[in-house]
Amino acid sequence: MAVRHRLITKPPMAVWGVLEDGSRYADWVVGTSESRPVDDHWPELNSQIEYTVRLGPWTAVGRTIVRRVERPRQLELEVDSGPLGTARIAIEIRPWGADALVILDEHPLRGPGGALHNSLIDALLQVRHRSMLSRLADVVEQATAADARPTGDVTQA
Repeated sequence: MAVRHRLITKPPMAVWGVLEDGSRYADWVVGTSESRPVDDHWPELNSQIEYTVRLGPWTAVGRTIVRRVERPRQLELEVDSGPLGTARIAIEIRPWGADALVILDEHPLRGPGGALHNSLIDALLQVRHRSMLSRLADVVEQATAADARPTGDVTQA
């Protein structure tokens, strides 16, 4: 099992705001080039997003399904990567003062990923998770900075 955490210096609701936008997953999930909600009620229970992975000329499409949701604290997903199998990804958001402690827990469930799961795979997942959590922090900070920008006409004196 690969578990990693990161303190994001934004409130938990800012993190949740990014997680509940199914079109933003490609912005922070390592290996994903596109994501789009399949349903208009993401991230409700059993709702799905579809994602695309591109590696050179190779393209694969998979689905991510919400298996458990406790807004705004927990989101558990099952990633279905077709012939590679499925994996469970649990994201927990804990208040940490004014900030958010995000805990990412992933492990394979079915298919070759589950059958071949070992400590080397977990080490690779740790590297991937470090990058994903860093990217998630960047997306959250950019989203909250954009929300803080003034709107409307600004006249100069």
